[in-house]
Amino acid sequence: MVDRVHIKMCWSRALLTGWVLLLVQLQHLQAVPIGIDKTKVKEAEKKPDEPPASVDTGLHYDRYLREVIDFLEKDQHFREKLHNTDMEDIKQGKLAQELDFVSHHVRTKLDELKRQEVNRLRTLLKAKHDLEGGNDIAVDHQALLKQFEHLNHMNPHTFEVEDLDRLIKSATSDLENFDKERHEDFKRYEMMKEHDRQEHLKTLDEEQRKKEEDHYEEMKKKHADHPKVNHPGSQNQLKEVWEEADGLDPEDFDPKTFFNLHDTNGDGFFDEQELEALFTKELEKIYDPTNEEDDMVEMEEERLRMREHVMNEVDSNKDRLVSLDEFLVATKKKEFLEPDSWETLEQNQAYTDEEMREFEEHLAQQEQDLNQRTVDLQKQREELERQQEQLNAQKVELQQAVEHMERLKSEKVDPPPDIHVEGNAVAEVHAADNQLHPDQEAHPPGHQETPQHHQDTPQEHHNQDLPQQGQPQAHHGELPNQQDVAQGQHNLA
Repeated sequence: MVDRVHIKMCWSRALLTGWVLLLVQLQHLQAVPIGIDKTKVKEAEKKPDEPPASVDTGLHYDRYLREVIDFLEKDQHFREKLHNTDMEDIKQGKLAQELDFVSHHVRTKLDELKRQEVNRLRTLLKAKHDLEGGNDIAVDHQALLKQFEHLNHMNPHTFEVEDLDRLIKSATSDLENFDKERHEDFKRYEMMKEHDRQEHLKTLDEEQRKKEEDHYEEMKKKHADHPKVNHPGSQNQLKEVWEEADGLDPEDFDPKTFFNLHDTNGDGFFDEQELEALFTKELEKIYDPTNEEDDMVEMEEERLRMREHVMNEVDSNKDRLVSLDEFLVATKKKEFLEPDSWETLEQNQAYTDEEMREFEEHLAQQEQDLNQRTVDLQKQREELERQQEQLNAQKVELQQAVEHMERLKSEKVDPPPDIHVEGNAVAEVHAADNQLHPDQEAHPPGHQETPQHHQDTPQEHHNQDLPQQGQPQAHHGELPNQQDVAQGQHNLA
């Protein structure tokens, strides 16, 4: 992270030393005549008058990092402390303690930036949660925010000393691991490419396989047939940039002028992006996007290797920046004047045979797990289909039951008129009732029922024999016909 902090913070240093840099360049122009190409050197004099371009660090909190730095830079006290603090003290958090002395306006803006960052992280967590199918489950943002170490999630409202300390340490650590992760990604890319090639060969017959292998070897040879690549950061490599990119005479090469020309943001340092730009000419010797044999992913890996090599050789204080002093010291070393040959990627395989074997085993295990998952999902699908069929059958049965009930309801017979019973007509109704049921056994006078039969009281017998008002009298589950009803009315009359 600190390299990005320096890139931004040292802008103030460039403002203060702009006139000194201008005088140095003018003195150099008098000592080394460049002819009509002096105009290009003069363009560099105007660089300090322009704000340095923002450089994306590649971190997921890059915007938050750059905005915090921008506002801290506006505080004069903090800017002065930054210039007087070495890299180790910054990493240990000593610079963060100076936050207590910045202006109220800057602190207020930092509070706002932190709240925006917390809201951004919460939005990301919510989106991830929704994608994973947890729409109906509450999200515990406070717990999930623990995974982000570049801010204090326990206090989401104000920017404190701990927040600056966390930001510095997190960015420093993340940037140090960034290159390592890129290398690992590239290694996996190369192994997957070889795996796919081998799998493709298995699908071919012997003749096609031989033809494919011959073509592969031909492309490898063609890719390796390129002009000599200069050692990155060497005198020969920088002179080539001086001549071809800057249009200057290689005999007039001067390290100070070269540094000023390619310090594109004018902050007095070479950052990683500015260094990588110096290797473009060398990479163009090896890679051409129009050629089948050239892989642009490999080109970016080669650029990364070159930049790392120069940083290791020149960046003496390991702040991931190259100052003018560090650059000038490096130009006096033997490695700069008489460098070894540079071995490109085709001369250094990205992975070992053991790593390739482990990678293949990992892919095989992934494929096995995927197949098992496919089987499980198929079983789940079949079970769901079976359950759906059962539900459909139940639905049909329910529909049939409803239709049957509706049919019975529509076929129901209307009830007869109400029957009004008065006086001693009960005996006559009983007589008629006895006639309607000849199958009932007659009992002699004085006969009493056995104990096991229930003997109705006169009132109960009377109530049972009387038809309910508004309802027809039914015997043994049968509805009376019209003739029975008419006979009963005649008797009552």
